[in-house]
Amino acid sequence: MKKTDKIRLKEELKNLKVLTERKEKKNKKIVDIKWILKITTLTFFLSIVFSFVCEITLPKVEIFIEVLLILLFIFIGVLFDMVGVAVTSADLEPFNSMSSRKVKGAKTAVKLIQNAEKVSSFCNDVIGDICGVISGSAGAIISVNLSTSFSISPLVTTLLSTAVIASLTIGGKALGKSYAINKNNMILYQFSKLLAYTKGE
Repeated sequence: MKKTDKIRLKEELKNLKVLTERKEKKNKKIVDIKWILKITTLTFFLSIVFSFVCEITLPKVEIFIEVLLILLFIFIGVLFDMVGVAVTSADLEPFNSMSSRKVKGAKTAVKLIQNAEKVSSFCNDVIGDICGVISGSAGAIISVNLSTSFSISPLVTTLLSTAVIASLTIGGKALGKSYAINKNNMILYQFSKLLAYTKGE
């Protein structure tokens, strides 16, 4: 590397550091301990409840229904992951403008963007983790049922079900994230409008 290139690189890194420090000062917030405790407790109890329900009900239904339920929870996880990404990357300005004109859902969208960190945590972590727990539990039950029904080694059915569920979840979320970044404002608008209708606003 030439000396001039080294000097230019140092300057660029210095500018980057200054910009980062400015952004940190601008966005510096006090850590909301109450919210962290609340969301942690909520996730803990919801995971227990849904896992329990899953363990009780799934063994009593057909394998076809179990597969549909797994696909449903994977879809829910991907959908909420998209919403979480959309909220954190959406633009506030158009929603402020729409809110001033009293467009349905715009006020809700502004609130979601202003609380993007909490919304993202709820959508991506709480809902995502619960869907992951349920999918994993259902996958374990399906692997046992497949092993019993078709006399296949439990190791094989467990590995296959785990691999399929993991690949569908990760692949779905990767696809969903790309779509959410490109269509963030529209996804947030549709989600906010739905929330507004459910709340009767």
